[in-house]
Amino acid sequence: MNSPKITAVDPLGPATADRRHWLSQIGCGFASLATQCLLASSATAQHESSSVAAANRSAPENGLDRTSEFASRTHHRPAAKRIIFLFMQGGVSQVDTFDYKPLINQRAGEVLTFNDARQLAKIGQATPQRLLPTPWNFQQHGQTGRWVSELFPHQATQVDRLCFLHAVHTEGVAHGPATLFLHCGATQFVRPSFGSWVLYGLGPDTENLPGFVSIAPSLGNGGPRNFGSAFLPAHLQGTPLGLAGSDQLQLANLQSPRTNRQEQTRQALLRDLNAAQWQPSREADALTDELAAATKSLELAWNMQTVAPEILDFSNETAATLQDYGIDQPATRSYGRRCLLARRLCEAGVRFIQVNYGDNSANPAWDQHSNLPKHADHALAVDRPVAALLQDLAQRGLLEDTIVWWGSEFGRTPYSENNGTGRDHNPNGFTMWLAGGGFRPGFAFGQTDEFGFRGIEGRVHLHDLHATLLHQLGLDHTRLTYKHAGRDFRLTDVHGRIINNVLTNG
Repeated sequence: MNSPKITAVDPLGPATADRRHWLSQIGCGFASLATQCLLASSATAQHESSSVAAANRSAPENGLDRTSEFASRTHHRPAAKRIIFLFMQGGVSQVDTFDYKPLINQRAGEVLTFNDARQLAKIGQATPQRLLPTPWNFQQHGQTGRWVSELFPHQATQVDRLCFLHAVHTEGVAHGPATLFLHCGATQFVRPSFGSWVLYGLGPDTENLPGFVSIAPSLGNGGPRNFGSAFLPAHLQGTPLGLAGSDQLQLANLQSPRTNRQEQTRQALLRDLNAAQWQPSREADALTDELAAATKSLELAWNMQTVAPEILDFSNETAATLQDYGIDQPATRSYGRRCLLARRLCEAGVRFIQVNYGDNSANPAWDQHSNLPKHADHALAVDRPVAALLQDLAQRGLLEDTIVWWGSEFGRTPYSENNGTGRDHNPNGFTMWLAGGGFRPGFAFGQTDEFGFRGIEGRVHLHDLHATLLHQLGLDHTRLTYKHAGRDFRLTDVHGRIINNVLTNG
């Protein structure tokens, strides 16, 4: 690190001004040394933690922090302020949940050949497969008469709030590439995650909490890259809260702050020293992205202590609310707590909240290659909490400007895998749903073929979905760019179109 420049004092000149300048410079030098030591001491911990590794990030070419370019404005009038993404890790079967295809039961056991990209990738050819019937009954629900299986009786009560996308398709036939594509818009390359792009475009809505939180993320299938900032400024990466497979949602070392006058003065002085040091560093392009992120994270950590303990404390929630989310029941307690926390973070001003349902195993959660009835256990765990979240947001007036997005990295095939008892991966046509934030309620868009294998009408690529979600936040996906390695990057690369059919103002 370069030592701060110290101007010599002219004994015949204005000594008072020079002394002040000298003191400010040396003060910033001491602050820089302290920060450098802090960075050095945390380097090992950062490398071993679940945060994005520094090796996967490149310093931006256009300076330290370009968030301010978009933080105070949007490209057009937004319909929503925030997103809650309910990620169902592993691949929910669309033909067993929301995409009713009676033909797979009527013709169960028939052997047919499907143009399956996964089979082509694995064995070089598509082979005949046996249609596997769904074990669950479907019924129509709500005034709109949407079909929902008995796996989701609670979500079925909310169908008039939901906008179904029945012909979503994606890239990648394995969990890793498909999960990265869902979150980052790329199957292999290190790219910023959706939440980081949102935070880059809109800026934070609160100074006391992270703008992007991932609740109980998995360490597999991309791990931290799914909430990482890649080449965007490092402070835009998501903050993980807990891990998959654990019910612990506490932030480490979180405690009540010291709010006495002396401590407040000390914090104000540190902010002033940081600001004084940043200005010359910006001009000389000497302050790294990691230094800025570390400084911002320390300031955020201090601010969080004033609000985070209260947000993580459910003791002020009514017994009825806890019951609605299923926190009083063992099967729904874990995901219920995550969904309730998402609502509280939403109220507190967090821009992008991801509520993960999954684990860290080789075959994550909904990944039933065999034993399809296992879907029922996962459905039981999430159904009631998800429905409660929708109802709660609506009652509090938050659903109008909050997008709730539900889905997996891909769907599942209508036939059994290797003539067994489960379904294989299917990226060709699957279901996601959206609620609130200007999406048409009680609406269904797109259609798969008679067996629910491939989208044949109203197909929505994930690039299209990403573009549409950004649009609802007031961001033009073609203009939300970041210059890196000599070119402008964006979440949707050179693809993506707005799906106006699903928008209330479309």
